[in-house]
Amino acid sequence: MIGLRRTLRRDALARVAFAVLAAVALAASVGPWLTPFDPLAVDLAANYQPSSRAHWLGTDHLGRDTLSRLIAGARVSLGIALTSTACGLVAGGAVGLVAAWRRGWIERLLLQGVDILLALPELLLAITAITILGRGTVSTVVAVAVYAVPSFARIARAAAQPIVRGEFVAAARASGASDLRVLAVHVLPGCWPPLLAHTTVMLGSAILLASGLSFLGLGVQPPDAEWGAMLSRGRELLRTAPLGAVAPGMAITLTVLSFSVLGDGLRDASPRRGGRR
Repeated sequence: MIGLRRTLRRDALARVAFAVLAAVALAASVGPWLTPFDPLAVDLAANYQPSSRAHWLGTDHLGRDTLSRLIAGARVSLGIALTSTACGLVAGGAVGLVAAWRRGWIERLLLQGVDILLALPELLLAITAITILGRGTVSTVVAVAVYAVPSFARIARAAAQPIVRGEFVAAARASGASDLRVLAVHVLPGCWPPLLAHTTVMLGSAILLASGLSFLGLGVQPPDAEWGAMLSRGRELLRTAPLGAVAPGMAITLTVLSFSVLGDGLRDASPRRGGRR
């Protein structure tokens, strides 16, 4: 939180990004109860309508209100991003901490697994996971989480390595503290700044990857509203209903860009040295 306040105080672009993300989060939180139309309600008599007072962003091929679906899609896209990134942070952070703490064959084995995941293109890795698990929202979360694990593991290991060599860690071990307690109390707090900065960037990457899977028809399935799925259907109707593609495309672009800008600001504000002193 201190790093976030410092970033927002000195970086105007980060403040704009934070405002955009706050608006998206607010829409995802309370928007579905405020939308004038049911995002899943079909009205074939009102399909392909242009922007109007009733439908600000028009309607799609089934007569569903585009604005209502865009807001509902924010909840789905952010939910997938938050859940998958949290899973990747926990799993990857644990792998990185163990690799830094346990030298020898354990470290080499963990790093080789991480290198294998890093060597695979992100979309190919996600499609492989979807192929094994099947299509759907849960499979998308797992696929994106698997993609997030290796980068978190690398960052956690790099941040933990100088800390585990510190005198305070040696003193804690000499006093009889368990490995788990030393990692949780003395090592993990020093790893949080770089992990938090990467988490912010990874949230944008997760939205982009999940939207790409839905765009290909492998992620969230109809009739659920999701930005990538909306973009996939909207591109087929660019001439008759262009807002159906422009609106979700702009939502993805602004959200991902805002996460990236805010993450870069947090990374610049992070202390260069980890651990307690």
